[in-house]
Amino acid sequence: MADTALMSIPGQVDPVPVARDITPRADGRVDLIGLPRTRIAELFAEAGLDPRQARLRAKQVYHWLYHRGATAFETMTDIAKTMRPWLAERFVIGRPDVVEAQHSSDGTRKWLLRTADGHEFEMVFIPDADRGTLCVSSQVGCTLNCRFCHTGTMRLVRNLTPGEIVGQVMLARDALGEWPKGRMDVAEVEDEAEYTADGRLLTNIVMMGMGEPLYNFDNVRDALRLVMDGDGLALSKRRITLSTSGVVPMMGRCGEEIGVNLAVSLHAVTKEVRDEIVPINRKYGIEELLAACAAYPGASNARRITFEYVMLKGKNDSDDDARELVRLIREYGLPAKVNLIPFNPWPGAPYECSTPERIRRFSDIVFEAGISAPVRTPRGRDIDAACGQLKTAARKISRAQRDREAAEAAAAS
Repeated sequence: MADTALMSIPGQVDPVPVARDITPRADGRVDLIGLPRTRIAELFAEAGLDPRQARLRAKQVYHWLYHRGATAFETMTDIAKTMRPWLAERFVIGRPDVVEAQHSSDGTRKWLLRTADGHEFEMVFIPDADRGTLCVSSQVGCTLNCRFCHTGTMRLVRNLTPGEIVGQVMLARDALGEWPKGRMDVAEVEDEAEYTADGRLLTNIVMMGMGEPLYNFDNVRDALRLVMDGDGLALSKRRITLSTSGVVPMMGRCGEEIGVNLAVSLHAVTKEVRDEIVPINRKYGIEELLAACAAYPGASNARRITFEYVMLKGKNDSDDDARELVRLIREYGLPAKVNLIPFNPWPGAPYECSTPERIRRFSDIVFEAGISAPVRTPRGRDIDAACGQLKTAARKISRAQRDREAAEAAAAS
């Protein structure tokens, strides 16, 4: 099994993940998933095609990957039969491996996935009457150690690559059987590809799975550009929401370079409480965070910032907390809505969920101030797929230990 260099993390409060190289495949082939069309064309040219042929083949392959959901070159019927083996010898169409798939009694679906180098992470699909939302992970583990979050009890293993991020969306489309229908050919002329997306179940994406997306900014940006590309997966940026715990220096870049909706894990309105439950607050305080929200590119009444607020009994759920939340939103002139999230318990959690009556009272105070404050209905609790419950058995282990485990597995087989 190939190994992946682990990331150095200076501390819990302000972790700075160190970019790592993608582990090369043992067979030397290059995975095309997660690469933009221009890069695919460059790789084809480096492999021996002349520039014009490389551009055309890249356009054809890109169309098959992201419009048709192809997982093998042999299915690409508008590419010459002699060319398909040439592609298969040099390149591969990857997907994260599905380790386990679970279905909740409420229709929520959770997948435990594994990367090519043996690391595990999770994604969740939440169906509703008028939408279907895919909760996508950006890291294996997490850096931030938010005390109410089960994922936060994991150590960070590594960032997910653009291919591993966009691969989650593609796996969900595989499972839901809903690749867009349309043209299967790509013309010699470089014109717009045509397709229609009929009756999609997967309508929205939230970067709210495992990890802090803004600590894996480049890979998240590159993946979401493929998702939003009209010649790619073609999902509108208005249907994508990125959630951050408050990595203030990256929030402006997120709005400028990605342009998706912003959600902020606020969860408290005082320094003392937020320092405890969202430790990054010790680095970037509430005032600095809210100022960054006010400056977020594209924020407006039509595209409000969402504040996520998990309801913790006796910790952040008083009438005074609700009134302070209203005051802060007004002080910074924020076009905002508040999602009140009943705390989802997990083994060993140090908190309890607020009572339904207390949550309702908190919501009423915020609503009466003219700010939307719906209470989120917990989904997927029975399979640990609800907000804050995602956690895998992924471990941060040494290369020597990984080599020993691989040798033991090989000897046992």
